[in-house]
Amino acid sequence: MASEPLSAARPADDLPVSIDDVRAAHARIAGAVVRTPTLISRTLSQLTGATVYLKFENLQFTAAYKERGALNTLLQLNPQTAGVIAASAGNHAQGLAYHAQRLGIPATIVMPTNTPIVKVTQTEGHGATVVLHGDTFDAAYAHARELEAERDLTFVHPFDDPRVIAGQGTTAIEMLEDVPAIDTFVTPIGGGGLISGMATVARAYEAETGHHIEVIGVEAELFPSMYNRINHTDMPCAGDTLAEGIAVKEPGAITSAMVRALVDEILLVSERSLEEAVSLLLQIEKTVVEGAGAAGLAALIQHPERFAGRTVGIVLCGGNIDTRLLANVLLRDLARSGRLARLRIRLQDQPGALFNVARIFEQQRVNIIEVYHQRVFTSLPAKGLITDIECETRDKAHLDRLIAALRDAQYEVGLVELA
Repeated sequence: MASEPLSAARPADDLPVSIDDVRAAHARIAGAVVRTPTLISRTLSQLTGATVYLKFENLQFTAAYKERGALNTLLQLNPQTAGVIAASAGNHAQGLAYHAQRLGIPATIVMPTNTPIVKVTQTEGHGATVVLHGDTFDAAYAHARELEAERDLTFVHPFDDPRVIAGQGTTAIEMLEDVPAIDTFVTPIGGGGLISGMATVARAYEAETGHHIEVIGVEAELFPSMYNRINHTDMPCAGDTLAEGIAVKEPGAITSAMVRALVDEILLVSERSLEEAVSLLLQIEKTVVEGAGAAGLAALIQHPERFAGRTVGIVLCGGNIDTRLLANVLLRDLARSGRLARLRIRLQDQPGALFNVARIFEQQRVNIIEVYHQRVFTSLPAKGLITDIECETRDKAHLDRLIAALRDAQYEVGLVELA
């Protein structure tokens, strides 16, 4: 789904972040964050019809761009600060904790009680004190603001802070230094910090060079919060999205104003497109990207006509994905491409029945991975049974040949489809 075109307004003097702020941030954080490469993907370019450049922010030390805004903020704090505090269960927590430890600033991170233990451990590993509170982010956020006042700490917002926005915008400065020909930024939106910073750079670049850069935001269909805010819609924001890093119910006030003024359009992407993007990046670019980090590529996959012929810059903004979840995404992608399948076959309950089916698999050179023999929990007569066979094929054409061979042998066979 695409949004209506946003306002054609360009940078206004009253916006809280300027190109000078972003350039100052870039100089301030230089050498303390990784200057990640911006590289062309020839294969993804062929697949999408655009010229695709990828900014590998998943190669930061904490595997996400969030370090940029966190560090830019930390470097501007009063030296007498008692410490910093944030509410986050994701990349902001680790980026803030890591750089606070480097600078000798005490950091406290409030996380919901249901935060996966690996995220708690990683954040503590960067020297932060983790406080578990509440079942939701909102509860954790409220508690963080209470602790801020009680302990005289400095709260560092994950996106709605001009210093954070300026830090995130340094990503775009590096992309345009490396590839001045980029004419389209396709950028994930959660709270809006990254796209606000990148759009600031894009509009300044346009004013200085005359080279127009479209700035396109991307949200998961399940969490269209900025889309709602900008387009005055009321779609629900809920569900289990692969892109949990941009699953934000309420975007920032500062970022909403900047997106309204500077961004051209917001696109929504499906869970299937997000899964495909994560899988393609691993298979083609050999790089691990979380769902939020793959949202830009997901937009190109789902809306190829929108980007055909464009020179597109995509930020792979994070690589922190649970390994079991990644495995599920890859296996589901194999199933959708026909390389992995589960066939449901009706058999007669008699000696040799399974052997005869297996022989057809052997004849078609299809590898059997698992066999599930079901006699009891079935609606078939007592002498009937259902066998589910998971198998591995070369491609969809190979799978189709196997199914045809089974049906030619008079077997009733169906494909167990994914959602």
